[in-house]
Amino acid sequence: MDETMTISNVPFAVLRFQYQLARYPLQFVEDRFVNRIRSEAPARLFYERALGMLDSTVGNALRDPELVRRGAALVERTDTLGRAAALDARATTRKQQADTKLDEARQQAVEDQKEARAATAQQIDEARSAAEERKREATQSARQRSESAKKRVESVADNRKQAAESARDRVAARTKAVEKVASRAAENKLADASDKRSEAAAKRSQANRVEDLADAEKQKRQAERSNGSP
Repeated sequence: MDETMTISNVPFAVLRFQYQLARYPLQFVEDRFVNRIRSEAPARLFYERALGMLDSTVGNALRDPELVRRGAALVERTDTLGRAAALDARATTRKQQADTKLDEARQQAVEDQKEARAATAQQIDEARSAAEERKREATQSARQRSESAKKRVESVADNRKQAAESARDRVAARTKAVEKVASRAAENKLADASDKRSEAAAKRSQANRVEDLADAEKQKRQAERSNGSP
């Protein structure tokens, strides 16, 4: 019984040895090149997983539990590293996405701040412009009111001047008329006085003549009386 089992195991032992010889180049490639690649690199994981599956498959065929265990361990290791690499990749992607969103948020915040500053500056400029416009309007309105008041004052002054000149002219006209009337009255009085003086002179002359006649008549009677006496 033991000899049968020993004899039946001989071909598998030979095959396992042949497989080890056939696998040597693959192991050489792994030792010289693959092991230098980063353990999570997809190319290394693909190579090691393929090698592990080959060991596991050949181990099952050759009834080599150690080869099966080693192949399964290699497959499990590559799967674990693959999942870890995938998780790292997803984490990296998410981090990149988060960084991108953060950068976008920061950029948007900067843009919003710039827009806010621009809007504030624009509002300040508009407020200054409005204040200057109100100031100009107030100055213009005050100037117009001042000019209007000045015109009204000048108009009132002109009206008063014209009224004063008109009153002065009326007073002058009245004074001239009064003077003219007074002059005429004085002239009439002078004429009356002259007439009266002339009349008085005529009366005095007449009285003098009457007196002279009376004296002459008196002298005549006296002479007659003198001539008629003895």
